[in-house]
Amino acid sequence: MAITIHHVPEIRRFVTSVDGHEGYVEYSRHGDVLSIDHTIVPPAIGGRGIAGDLVKAAVEYAGAEGLKVHPACSYAEAWMRRHPDAASWA
Repeated sequence: MAITIHHVPEIRRFVTSVDGHEGYVEYSRHGDVLSIDHTIVPPAIGGRGIAGDLVKAAVEYAGAEGLKVHPACSYAEAWMRRHPDAASWA
């Protein structure tokens, strides 16, 4: 399933809407580090890989901006461990 993810820098989120439910990754910036603070996907749309797609979008953004990634969120940390070449860890 292809989903559309929007970067909303004003609120520091990567957001998607699926079946009327919103999922998002919330991040913060600290110098040259992007910290992935929260990954939220409602149970109604869970199990479809949406959380992984959201984290991937944040990691790809960080890479394009030359930022390192700090996975403060446990889901983001697990995702990064499964994809060790996806980002530079902070």
